[in-house]
Amino acid sequence: MKRLLAFALVVVLTFGVMAVTTPGLLDKTKLGLDLKGGFEILYEAQPLTEGGTVTKEALRQTAISLEKRANKNNVGEPEVTTEGSNRIRVKIAGVADEAKLRDLMKRPSNLEFRSADGCKSPTDYCKVELTGAEFVEGAAKVEYNQMNQPLVAIKVKDKKKLADVSTRLVGKNLAIMLDGELLTDPVVRQPLTDGSAVIEGQPDVDAARNLAEIINLGALPLKLTEKYTQSVGATLGQQSLNETLLAGGIASVLILIFMIGFYRIPGVVASICLIAYCWMLLGVFWLMGATMTLPGIAAFILGIGIAVDSNIITAERIKDELRSGKTLTSSLRAGAKNSFRTVIDAHITNIIAGAVLFYLGQGSVKGFAVVLIWSIVINIVTNVFFPRLLLHLLIQSGRFTKLGYYGVKEGEIRAL
Repeated sequence: MKRLLAFALVVVLTFGVMAVTTPGLLDKTKLGLDLKGGFEILYEAQPLTEGGTVTKEALRQTAISLEKRANKNNVGEPEVTTEGSNRIRVKIAGVADEAKLRDLMKRPSNLEFRSADGCKSPTDYCKVELTGAEFVEGAAKVEYNQMNQPLVAIKVKDKKKLADVSTRLVGKNLAIMLDGELLTDPVVRQPLTDGSAVIEGQPDVDAARNLAEIINLGALPLKLTEKYTQSVGATLGQQSLNETLLAGGIASVLILIFMIGFYRIPGVVASICLIAYCWMLLGVFWLMGATMTLPGIAAFILGIGIAVDSNIITAERIKDELRSGKTLTSSLRAGAKNSFRTVIDAHITNIIAGAVLFYLGQGSVKGFAVVLIWSIVINIVTNVFFPRLLLHLLIQSGRFTKLGYYGVKEGEIRAL
């Protein structure tokens, strides 16, 4: 009786936690543009200056700049990733004015050094003194003064221009602005005649490093050319989501009916574990901050199929042991042991395949691989170890001893 109560308690607690947390998990799950509507663009980056090169750092900073631009336009959680040596993929869901945002996204980063000389107020900074293209590429670096405080060392191409600007602005602020946003406004302390300068006043090393990266990005502005684009309307995205959920729901119900009808008690246990698997995978998505897309849902449903296979293999091995005349307890122990290696080998193979897809793939292929790998890891917990616990509690309770409860007929044993 105690084992049966323990089984009921485990199941009730599991479903109770799922009932409380599932609505929040579903509400917080981010949807990709193929389910919510939006657009995807693959950019190819090229230097604006003749003879320039596209470095990995410049590409990374350009991707960061694109993400910041999207955020400034009230775009919720854009997905911006670099690919290869000169490509950037941008995915933005739920966009009202797509044409305007696309035009803004492909403009080169606009880095300017401005002063308030001739402006309405000392903080107006209306006059452009230097632009990002006037700095030596990659020359901005983090250094330290005698007090071990971080500063940013920079170099310009035109020494005379920097000397003229700095001489005129001694004792005044020279603001550094990226895309119109003020980053810092240090004071010019002396004329700079050798084409180099240092920017002090950074609060920590990370802030100094970030400023150096921004200046280097401005010194090597990149031209972005659209190589591939895809737009999905909000209505079409919602329709895709509804149809996918309907198909997944129908398939899941049919799977549960099959498992319960064919395997009886092991099928009931498998159904409980499959539901727990879906909930735990949603929880992992939420913890990762992952975005759900159609390929991700496909991997999700594929994971359900793999989980069903795990339960079927175990249930069939238990049935084989029962047919050989062993007791329920011995059959459970032997069936679980004999199926474990087969199931784990299959999971390891799938993880390897998913890892290869993640390493070699791009875009949605990587997303599919991530979901597949996590689904297999969670499957090992929820559909390899958890079913064994529940079946052990039921069998040890002594209330479910008939072989018919496990899909085995008496005649099959006598025939052997």
